[in-house]
Amino acid sequence: MEILSELMNFLDSSVTMFHAINECEKVLKNCGYIYLPENEKWNIGAGKYYTKRNSSSLIAFDIAGGDYHFQISASHSDSPTFKLKDKPVIESNGYLKLNVESYGGMIDATWLDKPLTIAGRVMTDTKDTIETRLLYIDKDLLIIPNVPIHFNREINKGFAFNNQVDMLPVFSAGNLSEADFDKMLAKELGIKPGEIIAKDLYLVNRQKAAILGYDNEFIASGRLDDLECVYTSLIGFTRAKNTNHINVFTVFDNEEVGSVTKQGAMSTFLSATLDRINMALGKSREDYYRAIAKSMLISCDNAHALHPNHPELFDIKNRPVLNKGIAIKESANQKYTTDAFSRAVLKSILDKRDIPYQTFANRSDIIGGSTLGNLSNTVVSMNAVDIGLPQLSMHSAYETAGALDVLYAIEALRAFFETNIDIKDDKVSLEV
Repeated sequence: MEILSELMNFLDSSVTMFHAINECEKVLKNCGYIYLPENEKWNIGAGKYYTKRNSSSLIAFDIAGGDYHFQISASHSDSPTFKLKDKPVIESNGYLKLNVESYGGMIDATWLDKPLTIAGRVMTDTKDTIETRLLYIDKDLLIIPNVPIHFNREINKGFAFNNQVDMLPVFSAGNLSEADFDKMLAKELGIKPGEIIAKDLYLVNRQKAAILGYDNEFIASGRLDDLECVYTSLIGFTRAKNTNHINVFTVFDNEEVGSVTKQGAMSTFLSATLDRINMALGKSREDYYRAIAKSMLISCDNAHALHPNHPELFDIKNRPVLNKGIAIKESANQKYTTDAFSRAVLKSILDKRDIPYQTFANRSDIIGGSTLGNLSNTVVSMNAVDIGLPQLSMHSAYETAGALDVLYAIEALRAFFETNIDIKDDKVSLEV
């Protein structure tokens, strides 16, 4: 219950990708990790460090002696939501609405008729210096109202929401003006409205994370995909006792919109960080290429749990359930990176510690989603395996997963980081 309580706090605090990285930083600093800005010289040796990009992606690494290679976890900080446009306030028939567009692919209906607020980052100009301020308005601020069933009697037979019409949240019923929006932001930040230059703001579901069920079997929260993997891999990473190689914990932004940004999995962030570690340690390019060839990546992005009401949508055999362990994900079209080699390595690590695991594959006639492992592998190529924590209602405003799987995932990632994976051509030795 203690670790679940800590996870609930992490989920409630990580309202946007910027806040999630801020929460990761807190954990890393408490564990003795030293911050290395990307734009400064790195003087490093054996030790614990982290860097970040755009305040929405982060890479931490633990350098030990022994065999020179990298063991990496990758997860993502973003989740489907709605992003406010630069000029968001719309006056309409006595109401003020906020002009938003979808970020990623979400289940639209789950965002209606519930208290919402906004969060993100605001760029401010104070004393000729542009600064980044995190913003979270801790108030039931907005709502997206449904049309009454009396005016849309076919809604329960299926309805396609129009994001420019149906999904705009109500900000005021007439008491406020357009100028009050920036005044509100400024008041929350303790600055003047004129000091706001730019902003990246998103809608946030106000429903708190919860432990559910008579026997506490479930957890539920917004943004479980993929903050559950961020948290469990972070705790597994920081708890691991590493004496032999270089452990790397990565969190990328923008997975939900394709990862093709400067802070996404297809950016230079990982490759540049590993390259700088190599140079700072006095290694050659030959050393670097050899290290990459001996390295391994675990891509951590939540998996689909068997749905109790629609089992027909799932594969006959590869259908994970809640509270039975992490899911090792595979796809013949390589949307997941798992192959026989990487599966064998991970299964052997987990079997040695009696950590349960399951398998996931889509039905052969259903195209599933993709993740970040195969994308990051186009930039830094290495052996890789895809895993995820089974969950229900993926891409809903409020998602559900298994409470016990949180502990299994932490132990699985800890085992991965503590095991020295010695890859020699097509053979592997596993040493603890």
